[in-house]
Amino acid sequence: MTRDSMQLGDATIAPGTRQTVDLPVSVLSDHTPVNMSAHVIHGRKDGPVMFVSALVHGDEVIGAEIVRRLLRAAPVQRLSGTLIAVPIVNAFGFISQSRYLPDRRDLNRSFPGHSEGSLAARLAHLFLTEIVQRCDVGIDLHSAAVGRTNLPQIRLTPGNDRLRELGEAFAAPVTMTSKLRDGSLRQEAKALGVDVLLYEAGEGLRFDEYAARAGVSGILRVMHKLGMVGAKGVPRARRQPVYCERSSWSRAPMGGLLRTLKASGDYVEEGAVLGLISDPFGEAETEVIADAPGIVIGRTNLPIVNEGDALFHIGLAKKIAHAEAASQGIAETMDAAPLFDEDEII
Repeated sequence: MTRDSMQLGDATIAPGTRQTVDLPVSVLSDHTPVNMSAHVIHGRKDGPVMFVSALVHGDEVIGAEIVRRLLRAAPVQRLSGTLIAVPIVNAFGFISQSRYLPDRRDLNRSFPGHSEGSLAARLAHLFLTEIVQRCDVGIDLHSAAVGRTNLPQIRLTPGNDRLRELGEAFAAPVTMTSKLRDGSLRQEAKALGVDVLLYEAGEGLRFDEYAARAGVSGILRVMHKLGMVGAKGVPRARRQPVYCERSSWSRAPMGGLLRTLKASGDYVEEGAVLGLISDPFGEAETEVIADAPGIVIGRTNLPIVNEGDALFHIGLAKKIAHAEAASQGIAETMDAAPLFDEDEII
């Protein structure tokens, strides 16, 4: 039985074809049109409809690189169902290399939006109505802010068994439960009955090879779990993710210059010294201490810190022995991973 064609914007995508569709968003003050572009792969066979989105925050460029690699991956050329990939949701922030929109709003606090509201509201409404509500499931790609980095991690809506299964299939080094926030994409997608995995990895305005490969591999594993792609070309998970139901930040006890002693992915005991802060003369120095055992899932990359700044993000794992072993595996993967050619990445 032949599938129906898919309609998106003014485009009609026939089964077994793929097409990039431009969805008009706005016009800049100099009369330059701005679009949100989506690449649709509409498989010949029935299956789930999934979106993969990036750059809801305009400086989180690692997501666009993950989408680019995903669209070139061999398994998606034999797709069942439909993949809608949006590498740049927030074109305004992307152009200005800013997390936010020109109206200074955070797009991920502007959902569900409104077709006649602010710029952020209009963009949120367009993405929700044209992309999200067409789908069964989604993966939203994020990174830490500029000057910070995140270990690749999946964040799940608490109490959602289906998302937990998909998170296990994604197999990022760390999986966390994360409450829904008002105005967020995940919250409004849930209201529409669409389950969304949130992937966090890397740093704003930077590419990270480990984060990119973990992202592409994880998405392909989720697609395989959903029956959208076969097993051929889908990387196997090396280990089960570490589950963290809580996390805590270790903050700067004084301002000064930070020398970090722990990296993302390191396992730390309670009381471990994470870094040292000194004044520019070296006359005063204090230690940054871990207040609980766990894995470093994020940290600052900036040496200049003020008192109270969040420096190290520690994921608190229930199974300490598993977390410690997993941390060693993460370190080996990060240290030993070569920079593959494009066709070797997956």
